[in-house]
Amino acid sequence: MRYTPATLKWGMRIWPPFVGAGIFVRDIAADWSSATVELHPWKLNGNIHGTAFGGSLQSMTDAFHALMLIHRLGRGYNVWDSAAETRFRKPGVGVVTARMELSDADLTRIREETADGAKALPWFEFPITDRSGAVVAEVRRQVYVRRRRD
Repeated sequence: MRYTPATLKWGMRIWPPFVGAGIFVRDIAADWSSATVELHPWKLNGNIHGTAFGGSLQSMTDAFHALMLIHRLGRGYNVWDSAAETRFRKPGVGVVTARMELSDADLTRIREETADGAKALPWFEFPITDRSGAVVAEVRRQVYVRRRRD
């Protein structure tokens, strides 16, 4: 199923797992080239130290690269999240933000790698930052992409 960026943004803002985790989708670019997501702290998404729960930090970045790729590559591809790594750098206090991007160069590389039916497993790296711009976590997400067989 395909959505407009605005429809997906608003749908994800009310999606129960995101609401419960304090995850707020700030923006999805009209051309599907980026997504900005925030984690807002509250009683149910903090850890024993009163900082952002690591699972919530990981969840706030889940599926966005796959969703952007699905829409930018078109219907001729299978796209799935494949792996994720998060390196926590400092406690997440207050609102934290992740901006995930998908460049034209990424698309070109993926199309070239999958042109003969092979799979591509690109990694995307980006930080989660606090309001001051300090890095709270460094995230790597891998996506599986393969052209569909006719």
